[in-house]
Amino acid sequence: MLPALQSCPRHLLVCEKSSFLQEKSRYSAQVETHYYNCAVSFLLPECGHLPEKLKSAVDGFGNYYLVKNLPLHEFIKKKFRDTFVSKGLFYALSYNARIDQDNVAALLPTGKLILSVDKDTYEELGLQGKPSLYSGKMIMRYIVSIDLTDEALSPDGKKFARIKWAFTEKKPLTFDFLLAWDSGDASTIKSYFSTYIVKECQPKITSVISKDLLCPVLRSRELHGKQGECCSSVELFEWLGAISNDINCNNHASNFVSSFCCPEPNTVIEKAYLCTITGFITPGKILKLLQLLREYFHEPKLSHWVSLMVHGFADSPVSWREGEHGFFKGGDNLYNFVIFNNEDYWLQMAAGTHDCCPP
Repeated sequence: MLPALQSCPRHLLVCEKSSFLQEKSRYSAQVETHYYNCAVSFLLPECGHLPEKLKSAVDGFGNYYLVKNLPLHEFIKKKFRDTFVSKGLFYALSYNARIDQDNVAALLPTGKLILSVDKDTYEELGLQGKPSLYSGKMIMRYIVSIDLTDEALSPDGKKFARIKWAFTEKKPLTFDFLLAWDSGDASTIKSYFSTYIVKECQPKITSVISKDLLCPVLRSRELHGKQGECCSSVELFEWLGAISNDINCNNHASNFVSSFCCPEPNTVIEKAYLCTITGFITPGKILKLLQLLREYFHEPKLSHWVSLMVHGFADSPVSWREGEHGFFKGGDNLYNFVIFNNEDYWLQMAAGTHDCCPP
């Protein structure tokens, strides 16, 4: 067997439990600082149709924009910074660029412009940066960070002139960008970039209703499970991944094709509703959805928990906050909330081999 196949690549799964009612709960910050999300799905056990409030929220997720061949120098212009950056919560991510092979870029809602570039591009740009954390002995990738809110970046300053020269003359870089804005009228993006090809995009919504589903037994206080009594957070995380990908869990340990089974103890639920939204999804929209899932239990329900899983872009240069994200073999960068009817929650955060540890 090849050495690369003899062991699984390192991965990280951080699990924690808390309560939404706890003053020091970090759930809001965890959502807000995971900037770039390509999919969000929620599972409602013992539910056969989507409640009206959740349906309205899903249908009202709003549009985002794809701008073709957008030069990086557009982001450093004073007009752009005054229009979008100074008002906050503007998101931009390079599209159809692979972080393990290409140059990628992202504009964070904090105003930081992050570039992950190969060695040749870095040397041609002539801007200050740092080696990627995952370069190994041969440094082949660099990270460049530019704070667009920096007062030193005035149009008549040397710093601005240097960056403008790098982006317009020394090494002009253009990307297809996904853009979204939560602090103002998102349609402003279309008018501002009217000289480029701008496509207005809508999130894709799919739903699946499963019947007679084997479902793990959970207890909000037992994060690590209790043998014979309830399922652990790690076991649930794997099971949710299988359900999200429509993988049959009604197997036996001796099954040749798949031995993956629903964790024990488990119970059969009559039905379960899984809704998935894919697109360029901002943290603000996820927080609103999370709040509605908490309110879901304001009326009595047969199930005492629901889940909300969020997947980050595999080729984003960051995962949480400004933590460097890399692809390697999987590009994992996701998190999941298990929301209980007593306002307790479990938070599971997963990252791949080339990722900083989730906060």
